[in-house]
Amino acid sequence: MEEYKAHFKFENLLIWQKAMDFGEMIFEESKSFPKDETFNLISQARRAGDSIALNISEGSISQSNPEFRKFVNYAVRSLAEVVTCLHKAKRRNYINAETFKQLYQEAFHLMNMLQSFKSKIK
Repeated sequence: MEEYKAHFKFENLLIWQKAMDFGEMIFEESKSFPKDETFNLISQARRAGDSIALNISEGSISQSNPEFRKFVNYAVRSLAEVVTCLHKAKRRNYINAETFKQLYQEAFHLMNMLQSFKSKIK
């Protein structure tokens, strides 16, 4: 099989790669939620989780740095939505305390990365 080579600059951003991984973690964990949450918490958590990386990639192709910062801010907001979904899932006993702690720590690390990244965009 031919080796994959990134052609878009956002693919080389560690922050984008981490956001992609985090979105997959949320997707996998939400598979265990009750089916009656399909159009509520499952959908919301997955969309917000995916939106983090989507906004980073969309912002990276903008022609201005203020525009890129705006999209990173959108990514931060999506991450905050995911954290709220995690709290809801824990309160509803869809995830245990250990899973919550692990995902919460990942979210906190990603939030710090996003804030640091945003401050470096000139």
